[in-house]
Amino acid sequence: MSEQLAGGWSNFNFTVTPDAKEAFESALSHWNGAKYTALAFASQSVNGTNYCFLCEVQYATRFTNENAAKVYIYQPLNGKPVIHKIVPVNP
Repeated sequence: MSEQLAGGWSNFNFTVTPDAKEAFESALSHWNGAKYTALAFASQSVNGTNYCFLCEVQYATRFTNENAAKVYIYQPLNGKPVIHKIVPVNP
């Protein structure tokens, strides 16, 4: 197991922990237009926690497209997690 530098990102973990899952589901609870399924996540300890989720994306369109994206979420020490940004992953 590699050591994580203070403030650095962890490696991707393909087992989404309960804390990470809770942050993901809470941040995306009112999201419309696409369904995101977390496949893996990395984290970064800051004044709270930054998460980067590697996700499968299914867009809610007439012709369903499947894709991948990185969803960045910030979980403050106190309060609800928020989506920071969503970055498409291209082949």
